[in-house]
Amino acid sequence: MIKQSILDALNNQVEAEATASQLYLAMASWADARGLEGISEFLFAHSDEERMHMLKLVRFINERGGKAIIPALQMPRQDFQNLHEIFEMLLEHEIKVSEMINEIVDLTLAEKDYTTHNFLQWYVSEQIEEERLARIILDKLKLIGDDKGGMYLFDRDISSFHSPK
Repeated sequence: MIKQSILDALNNQVEAEATASQLYLAMASWADARGLEGISEFLFAHSDEERMHMLKLVRFINERGGKAIIPALQMPRQDFQNLHEIFEMLLEHEIKVSEMINEIVDLTLAEKDYTTHNFLQWYVSEQIEEERLARIILDKLKLIGDDKGGMYLFDRDISSFHSPK
C-alpha cells in the first residue's frame, strides 16, 4: 500500500500533468488559428504527451493500492503575444514540473518507498528532455528574430524536433 504522503504528492503531480496538457492545448489552438500549422501540430502532440504522463501516474497510483484523483482544472490562458512567449511559458512550466518531480523523488527516499522511486526515474529523465527541447526551440526562435522567411522554415521544420515520448 502506498503511503498517504506519497499518494498526495503523486495526485498533485496528476494535476500538474493535466494542467500542462490543457495549457499546451490552448497554445496549440492559438497557433492553429494563426495558420502556424507545424507549430500547432507540435503543441497538439505535446499536449497529448502530457496527458499520457498523467495517465501513467493514474495507473501507477491505482496499481499500488491508492486512489488516483482526477482533478477539476481551471481554464488555461487563451491568448499569447507571440511564439517566444509561448515557448518561454512552456520552459518555465517544464522547470516547475521538474522541481515537483524532484520533490516527490526526495519524499520517496525519505519514506523508503523504492518502488515509487524507481517508477519516478522515468519522469526524471523525461523532464531533462522536455526542458532541453524547450531551450532548443527558444534558441531557434531567438536566431530567427523577426525574419518571416525564418519563421516559415521554423514552422515547417518544428515537427522534426525530437519531442520526448
